[in-house]
Amino acid sequence: MPETKIGYFPDVGASYFMSRLDGELGTYLALTGETLKGRHVFESGFATHYVPSRRIPILLDRLSALENAHATVINSTVEEFTAERLPEEPPLAFVSDVRDALDYAFRHNKVENIIADLESLKGHASPAIAQWAEQVLASLHLRSPTSLKVALKAIRLGKSMTLLEALEMELKIATAYCVSNSPMMIVSVPEDNTREYQNLATPDFATGVRAVLGKEKQKRDTLLPWSPSKLEEVSDEIVSRFFAPTSSYLSSAPSLLIPEHPKSDATHKPMKYALPTEDEIGTMVRGSHSAGGGTGVSLDELVSSFEGIRNGKVGVKEKVLEVARRKCEVKDNGGDGNFIWWKHQLNRP
Repeated sequence: MPETKIGYFPDVGASYFMSRLDGELGTYLALTGETLKGRHVFESGFATHYVPSRRIPILLDRLSALENAHATVINSTVEEFTAERLPEEPPLAFVSDVRDALDYAFRHNKVENIIADLESLKGHASPAIAQWAEQVLASLHLRSPTSLKVALKAIRLGKSMTLLEALEMELKIATAYCVSNSPMMIVSVPEDNTREYQNLATPDFATGVRAVLGKEKQKRDTLLPWSPSKLEEVSDEIVSRFFAPTSSYLSSAPSLLIPEHPKSDATHKPMKYALPTEDEIGTMVRGSHSAGGGTGVSLDELVSSFEGIRNGKVGVKEKVLEVARRKCEVKDNGGDGNFIWWKHQLNRP
């Protein structure tokens, strides 16, 4: 979702699902607009399964032939067509020290603080972290400052919302981006900075569409004429235009009508068929998981537990081991074996 690249914000439920990804991965993706492809979408927690394209036709045949189309049956059927990583497939980039740096820098509720941490990480002793921080800063520098602040606030608010609430919030934000606060005036994409911009919460979406998608398409990695052009110039008042109940820019937002089933998050949990999240792995380590024994576990026991819970799902072992390397430490439990302990504090890498 390259939305901040075009002066917009991640919508269509992004404030709900991105805010629920492990650590600050969703925050990072929302602000940078970086693209994930193939298996990485699955490994990052966006998808429940990864099926190689060559297997899709036969999978569709199997699914269409199912007599009992219960979710658990569909899950097991799709799982039959998954595959282990091939040698030529690149590993996920956000692991190990770089992932620690990502979670550390993007933990803030202010974009300025994220930028400050990235600046400090440019001088890190680890070449991988230093290079990553420099690349991310270069990307953020090209994004709409207003979009960065709006996207971050939406992600933070979305974490405590139901899917319906998040969609309703996003519809209002989209209205502020696209609809004039003058009655019944829909703003088109103008050819230049005309007065049509004056009644928008921000002109950046029109600017971005024209420059990135329109006939005036500019070169990649070109700094666009965002307004305001600097983070420090995006005031709280500007951000409030997209969120405040009294904002005149939201007054024309239509009502959202959706089917019944997404209204209750309690019954709508497709991600239970995905790889375990960091939070779920943490509950097992701490002994509070419903399938755990309430006592300490070794690393082998942790992997074995989740392979059993997910019925041997492809990718579970790799995910659990990657999380354990970052989030756990091994301690001698006084002769009873080496158990792993969850690190509760996020430190600077």
